[in-house]
Amino acid sequence: MELIPRERRTLAPGAVHVPDWLDLCRQRELVVACREWAMQGPGIRAASLPNGARMSARQVCLGWHWYPYRYSRTRDDQDGSPVTPFPDRLGDLGRAAVADAYLDPARGAAYRPDIALINHYAADARMGLHRDSDEKVLEPVVSLSLGAACVFRLGNTADRGRPWTDVELCSGDLLVFGDESRLAYHGVPRLLTDLDAPDIGLAHGRLNITLRVSGLDAPPT
Repeated sequence: MELIPRERRTLAPGAVHVPDWLDLCRQRELVVACREWAMQGPGIRAASLPNGARMSARQVCLGWHWYPYRYSRTRDDQDGSPVTPFPDRLGDLGRAAVADAYLDPARGAAYRPDIALINHYAADARMGLHRDSDEKVLEPVVSLSLGAACVFRLGNTADRGRPWTDVELCSGDLLVFGDESRLAYHGVPRLLTDLDAPDIGLAHGRLNITLRVSGLDAPPT
């Protein structure tokens, strides 16, 4: 039990951090599910960037397969096999997350994510500042943390420079960013491996489940 409970915090307009949103039981369930998803098809991989470098975090995709910087229904940068379908239980979790973050049940009920990007960070992995801009609509991004704590950096919408806000994300935390912050640059400069992580069945590192709405199947406007 924490001596000083962490409180929910609005990091920027549209960006809300809700600590300890997932209880230990739900965290353990998600770790088991992530392990199963990571074993399907050709398995989890570190995506290659256009410059030939590889991302330090390994990733598996559900619903739509992401590779820099586009989506496909097939694993085009692996073996071309169909991507694992997006599970209904993650959609339900995403709707609850949006409702709780924005204190708006109606907005939560209307949220229809169809992408899950699951990243595994080893102790030395990080994620450079980037924007989630490959989707065709700007519905909120839901981010769930499991395992080791990390520093999450939420920047501005103009470029990768300051101003930015650093926040500690721990296992079970929820972060939702949308509205004015939907296209904010963000990243993970480092893991906080010196902090104790709860016993959720994850031996090492951090899992991050990111839910998004692609808009790719939406009719033309």
